[in-house]
Amino acid sequence: MKKKIAVIGSGIAGLTIANLFKEISNFEVMVYEKEKILSLDEGYGIQLAPNTISILNKIGLSNINNKDFFNPTKLNFYSSDNQKICDLDLSRFNSEKSKYTTLKRSTLIEFLKNKLFSNNLRFGKEVKKISKIKEKLLINFKDNTNDLVDFVVVSDGVFSNTKSIIENKITQPIYNGSIAIRTILKSLPEFNYDKNNISLVMLRNAHIVIYPINKKEEFNVVCIIRQKLSNSIDLKALIKKEILSQNKNLENLFENQLKYWPIYISKKPSKSNYENLFYIGDAFYTFPPTMAQGASQSIEAADELFNLLSKDNKKTPDLFFKKRLMRTKIINRRSKLNYHIFHFSNPLLKTIRNKSLKIVMKNKIFLNNYIGKVYN
Repeated sequence: MKKKIAVIGSGIAGLTIANLFKEISNFEVMVYEKEKILSLDEGYGIQLAPNTISILNKIGLSNINNKDFFNPTKLNFYSSDNQKICDLDLSRFNSEKSKYTTLKRSTLIEFLKNKLFSNNLRFGKEVKKISKIKEKLLINFKDNTNDLVDFVVVSDGVFSNTKSIIENKITQPIYNGSIAIRTILKSLPEFNYDKNNISLVMLRNAHIVIYPINKKEEFNVVCIIRQKLSNSIDLKALIKKEILSQNKNLENLFENQLKYWPIYISKKPSKSNYENLFYIGDAFYTFPPTMAQGASQSIEAADELFNLLSKDNKKTPDLFFKKRLMRTKIINRRSKLNYHIFHFSNPLLKTIRNKSLKIVMKNKIFLNNYIGKVYN
């Protein structure tokens, strides 16, 4: 008899694990999404490390249109006056078939959705209650339908409503004191930035990341600024005060439509009291964005859980949590350290940082330990 898996949430993590289980004959997988349709209008960019690409290649990512993604080979570091400090060779972490990749989030979501069969996805299904029935889990939805399954995978994001229901309390992430301002450029302004690679501009209490997201001359721009949480923010005024006051030449980066998100991080990784219910993606833990590992860790976690469940390992709950916890600690520490380093305001600290970066970006031992352990 086939084992039934219910995936709650149709983000990157949920769609990835559904695609992996779709190919296994002794499993039946269903993705439940509370929205009426799957939104594909989030055109901002994401970065995927080589280890993530090797997982997605199992699903067929290598077959997507060559124009819909980009493979940068360097991360260039710039000071606030647009002077290049040094660069990180990203290609050192690549393999022949798994290369560092940038693309639109919507491109990846659409690819993952289209790889599923239509009967693997249900919309307008919001969880009302999950309860234990002998060895199975009964999911009650707000539309008065239900499903009895062997496993539940919760992947409905940082503000996971399902997690709050299961734990019988509102589970709120923490605002990390920053907002992310995003925009898409159709061409890159005439700075000394390398349009074929990733550019990181380090400013006082802020940083900007710019990179190509396809081969159609589209560039993702994300600006992380330290900012008190507010219901209303005048983005143009904030950019003028916090960014253009340091470098007025950056104005061209913000001429198109701007969107912003408050950045939230998790208090701690989440483990369910049910041995057959698992959290993955941002529902498990949400990282600061300064290691560019959010999407990659969602995919990696989906693959880890798939491998454990498909082998019917009775120790899966503990093994999965321990492995995820170890990865989470490593990436979280690096992300928090990067956040502070990128935002130095003290001139002396900035000078020391810039000189140190020139040294460590050429040090193989440092690169293999600080970055290689994450990317490979």
